[in-house]
Formats: sequence, structure tokens, C-alpha cells
Amino acid sequence: MSPDGLWSIGELAEQAGVTVKTVRFYSDSGLLPEAARSSGGHRRYGADALDRLRTIRALRTLDLPVPDVERVLSAGGDGAGGDGSDGGGGGLAYEALEEVVADRLRGIGTQLSALRWQEAALRLLHDCPPEERAERLRLVGAVTVPPSTDALARFWRRWLPPRLPAAVRAAVVEQAVPQLPDDPAPHQVLAFARLHAFVTGPCPGGVVRDDCQPAAHRVDEGYRPEVLYLGLAEAFALADPVLRSGRPPGAGEELDAFVGAYAAARGVRDTGEFRWGLSRVLAGDPRIDRYWELVTVLTGEPNPGVAHEWLSDALNTTLQ
Repeated sequence: MSPDGLWSIGELAEQAGVTVKTVRFYSDSGLLPEAARSSGGHRRYGADALDRLRTIRALRTLDLPVPDVERVLSAGGDGAGGDGSDGGGGGLAYEALEEVVADRLRGIGTQLSALRWQEAALRLLHDCPPEERAERLRLVGAVTVPPSTDALARFWRRWLPPRLPAAVRAAVVEQAVPQLPDDPAPHQVLAFARLHAFVTGPCPGGVVRDDCQPAAHRVDEGYRPEVLYLGLAEAFALADPVLRSGRPPGAGEELDAFVGAYAAARGVRDTGEFRWGLSRVLAGDPRIDRYWELVTVLTGEPNPGVAHEWLSDALNTTLQ
């Protein structure tokens, strides 16, 4: 260091093991303030500049953007850390550092998720028979990376009854929209791509979307959908362990809760006559079985659609 206690830009760069260009860049970015200028207009840096430069380099090595580095250093003020001392941190503010590191971790997580989906999608295309490659490419190419379930949520908001209370609607959508795997296998990527195509395509069978609604969604049928969906949630919860056990469809409290949900929604009693009528109504309802089949492939877990199908079969079994 010079007799005046200041570094030249070359001296500082040499001590830090970086190039003069790097020091100049950080100075011009406002990350590394100059202490003074020489009589010839050359930059001069104070004794704390070396620690600050090393801190900047450490943060940049972690790929933190320059604005985030500036945020950490600026919040650190004159070098005091979050505990009142700099600890050799070059003016680190530890609370700000924790926040930007957390943000960076979230960003890396998103990038890793995207890479895993891309890898699985590429394997899907690489390993499939040549005659299927064009169709799979079209399906996979329609999905963003990393994938989003927004289209699935929109499908359910559009498909559910319009007057359903917001809290009930949100609960149904949350249950119906699957969680995507962090590290998908190729078959799961294909299942999600087909699921995305299903919810963004025309209504099954080419009918008008309004005609895709089951009877319980139509006001003129006398149903109270909010009562139905609250009751169905209970029935599905009861059916979950039964489905996992592999028990064939039949009588039980889960079936009683299922039929009871439809009866309560109509404001009638659960009778044998009602069960016969309900069986006929369910058999005639529009189906979205394909949605639930793909969700099963995607998650490998029981879901409301599987539960509804099992309970419908249980109803028919008990009526035979």
C-alpha cells in the first residue's frame, strides 16, 4: 500500500488476484467506491477495499446478480453486519444476505426442475418408437418448462357450477389439480402433456362445453352443488383407505356418505328408490374419466375421480 494508505487500481487488483478490468467494472457498477483520485485522475482505494472486493467476488461466484450484491453491501452500510460487527465480511448485512441467498435457492430450484422435465421429455422422445415421435413432440412442445398446472385449474373453475361458494370451489380445485413430481419419469411427462391437451382441447365427444356438465351442476335439476361437494369430500376421504387396500366395490360407510351427499344436495332422504334413480343419473352423466386416468399415471395415487368411479360401482353392486 502507498504511503498515503491508499491502493492504486493495479495494486488492489494484484492483491485480490483479479484483473484491473474487474476492479474497474465493480467500481463503475457502484459496488466498490473509490476513496479518492490521484492528481492524475487515477482511482485510489482505501484499506477496506480489499475485503469488500473479496466479498463481491465471493457473492458473484455464487452467481448472485449485481443488484443483489449491491443490496447486500448497501444494507451493510459502513461494514457493520447484522450483529453489529463486520466480522471481516466487507460490509455484509446478514439479513439481506439471507434474503438474496433464499431467492437464489428458489431460482436454482426452478432451473433444476426445468432441467429434470427437459431431460425426461428428451428421454421420452429418444426412447419411443419412431412412428410415435412426431405426436409426442407435439404434445410435449405444447407444455411450458418448467410445467404449470394453471390450465388444469382453469379447466376446473370453468367446469364447476358458477354459483359454487369461493371457499368450496378453491377446495375442489386444490384437490382436483395434481402436484407435479420434482423428478419425473418420461411416462409422467407424457401423462402430463396428454392431461394438458385434454383440458385445453374441445369437450370430449365434440359436444358444447356447457353440455359437459353432470346433472348435479345444473340448477334446474334441483341440486345444491355446495352441499354436494362438501359431502363428496367426506365420502372420498372415507374411500381413500379402502382404495389403497384394494377392496372391491361394495357396501360400507363410504358408500353411505357418497349417496348421502347426493341426497342432501337434493334435500331428500336416502332411500332405495333414490339409490336406483341416482345410479341411472350417474350412468348418464358426461364423463371425464380420461382426466383422472392421466392423473393416476402422473401421481400413482388415488384421486377423487378414482374414488367417484369406485363409489359409483359400489352403488351399482349393491343394487344388483
